[in-house]
Amino acid sequence: MADVQDDTIRATPLGSAPVPLSVLDLATVGSGRTARQALGTTVDLARLAERRGYHRFWVAEHHSMPGVASSSPAVILAHLAAHTDRIRLGSGGVMLPNHAPLVIAEQFGILEALAPGRVDLGLGRAPGTDGATAAALRRQDRLTEGADDFPEQLAELTRFLDDDFPEGHRYARIHAVPGPVQGRVPGGVQRADRPSIWLLGSSGFSARLAGLLGLPFSFAHHFSSANTVPALELYRDSFRPSAVLDRPYAKIGVQALAADDPKEARRQVLTGALSMLRLRTGRPGLIPSPDEAERYAYGLAEQEFVADWLRNVVFGSAEEVREGLDALVKRTGVDELMITANVHGPEARLRSYELIADAYGLPGA
Repeated sequence: MADVQDDTIRATPLGSAPVPLSVLDLATVGSGRTARQALGTTVDLARLAERRGYHRFWVAEHHSMPGVASSSPAVILAHLAAHTDRIRLGSGGVMLPNHAPLVIAEQFGILEALAPGRVDLGLGRAPGTDGATAAALRRQDRLTEGADDFPEQLAELTRFLDDDFPEGHRYARIHAVPGPVQGRVPGGVQRADRPSIWLLGSSGFSARLAGLLGLPFSFAHHFSSANTVPALELYRDSFRPSAVLDRPYAKIGVQALAADDPKEARRQVLTGALSMLRLRTGRPGLIPSPDEAERYAYGLAEQEFVADWLRNVVFGSAEEVREGLDALVKRTGVDELMITANVHGPEARLRSYELIADAYGLPGA
């Protein structure tokens, strides 16, 4: 079976990287900084990623989190499309239960028109927030629809993107625009491309569904590392060839930060660890500064949480980070790595991606 998305999914690693390297960004807002500054850093990072040969650049959907400015991936991606030329852009992900499938099809149809042939639609089944916020997003007092309806919602979204509801279906005469319908009306010259659909997950549900549907799969190793290998095995065992892929394609998100001074790398990643600690204990806020993270009085349970969190972050010198990433690829057998660095300031993040690119001999040095 032909792999019709070979050019958009599979990429030849550049330099000496064992697999393609990509970037996941959350437009994190550090203490003393604004959302405008954070989003400006996201643009700078996307440009850097394109210049240095990273394969794709994704942004994530989160809500009601002061330290994360990426509540609307489609809006951010439209802005990034105007500031980049080649790199693949996508969502990591759009949380499908929060949105009507037609709305997503329209938004990503617009993105495909703005950046033809380089848009990924990564979909998650979690709300990307707490239950009360999810209910507010969906204008429901109770969440009567959600993760359990994900396969049905995914099928509906795919039908809208392909504009192929069967005759007699209640949506057969409804079209997502921009979309294929524009190529079928008189004078239509619509491109055949549509966004590449990925399934995202942090457990086995989406892994198995992606395999059964023959879709590429992205696993959130950066916050669910204990489930990484079992989920990847489930995906590969469940995989059925499709019109999209003839063999499995899996990538994982990984927290990684390189610095010129390994001690500074640890200072920086501690800011992300403290931010996650506060989030998990119901105290979400801005990303703390390195000084604040060092001064914080950690209780015993908090120390254990931070130590456990840092065990799953690859950090240190550029060479140490490269060794850690190579080991992760060897252990998991993934086809691609998506690196994220949720730390306080822009300088550390931008420098890290430069150092990692240097360590792997990516172009643009």
